[in-house]
Amino acid sequence: MDRTRLQDLLARESAEAERLNPRSKAAYARAEHLFGRVPMTWMNKTAGAFPRYLDTARGARVTDIDGHEYIDFSLGDTGAMAGHSPAVVAEAVQRRFAEQGGATAMLPTEDAEWVGAELTRRFGLARWSFSLTATDANRWAIRLARAVTDRPKILVNSYSYHGSVDESLIVVGPDGHGTARPGNVGAPCDVTLTSRVAEFNDPAQLERELAHGDVAAVLMEPALTNIGIVLPEPGYLAAVRELTRKYGTLLIIDETHTFSAGPGGCTAAWDLEPDLLTIGKAIGGGIPAGAYGLSAELADRLLGRADLDLVDMGGVGGTLAGNALSVAAMRATLEHVLTDEAFAHMAKLSERFAAGVQEGIDAHALPWTVSRLGARSEYRFASPGPRTGTESEAAGDPELEDFLHLYLANRGILLTPFHSMALMCPDTTEQDVDTHTRVFAEALAELAV
Repeated sequence: MDRTRLQDLLARESAEAERLNPRSKAAYARAEHLFGRVPMTWMNKTAGAFPRYLDTARGARVTDIDGHEYIDFSLGDTGAMAGHSPAVVAEAVQRRFAEQGGATAMLPTEDAEWVGAELTRRFGLARWSFSLTATDANRWAIRLARAVTDRPKILVNSYSYHGSVDESLIVVGPDGHGTARPGNVGAPCDVTLTSRVAEFNDPAQLERELAHGDVAAVLMEPALTNIGIVLPEPGYLAAVRELTRKYGTLLIIDETHTFSAGPGGCTAAWDLEPDLLTIGKAIGGGIPAGAYGLSAELADRLLGRADLDLVDMGGVGGTLAGNALSVAAMRATLEHVLTDEAFAHMAKLSERFAAGVQEGIDAHALPWTVSRLGARSEYRFASPGPRTGTESEAAGDPELEDFLHLYLANRGILLTPFHSMALMCPDTTEQDVDTHTRVFAEALAELAV
């Protein structure tokens, strides 16, 4: 690839983004009382000099304050996989908050048991508890794992994603052993004191780390996502389950992003058998919500421990966790929006999206690949596709990624800002997908000139 041409095209698209979005640019300049000028500093992870500011969002469409409408394949990086403001969820939230009242009264509602039973139907775990984020669900699952095993360490895969959980910010270093993940800010201690790490798709490395006998739980995504989709190789997940049982280690599956694989995520699609499962983002239809599930055996072990304070000072819970509003949103989302039929529709669209991307790659004989996980597709600047998190991180090309993101956004298409991921929702259409295929092909043609 002609890097000079790429730089020229990136500069052109950056200038066009500034021209098209004067109100967003001005709003960003005025945001002097926000740390980093945005509500959360990660919102600065965007192609161009400033983020586009949200005005409205419905289904698979968003508009910004400059009046531009976008086909949204980002969908809040999975948080809006149900689509933006599904009508049935909005009605449930309105009913709970405005008509019944009491978003957070520290009292349970009957909706909670319905949601727990539905999560059991989908994922197989027998007992459920709720949080506001998947990050908190992971934190609490880790505490429970440590409590019941009396072991201090957690093992994760290199470059996996589990939110801002301290124990997860570890990667495999050049020497093959754990080291702090680049960019880990203000770590409370050396991460190797709390964590071990192994490459995804490397059962030998996993066994080497588990053999120390100090790992309470393996916390893993069944397919890597936030570093780019990395799918498990045949037999790998079965080996993980066999090894965790061999060494008396619990297995926590984080389905927050891999929920895209189907109504029960990868756990149902691939017949996985975790001891705990964590999930968040999409299950609330855009309202903050998370959950963690436990096997019946593990739940009984924990509840049978008289020395564990699971009610007051156990470090597991939050005042707003399991609040009536979040639980109402989860019920409406799971009952009426992210249904089995919706997932089938979304998967077909994702397959169509991936095929369109592959056509563009093949037309220019590019050494790129496209990966898919149910409703989720992603293109990577490497061929063959990466098989570990470290390989996936090394395959990144920020300059090329920024060009593609800006090119698409300037023409009314949004991808996830952290990587080149496209997600389908129940309101996404074939026309939306085909629009991306056309604009993506135009971008590649400009690069190839």
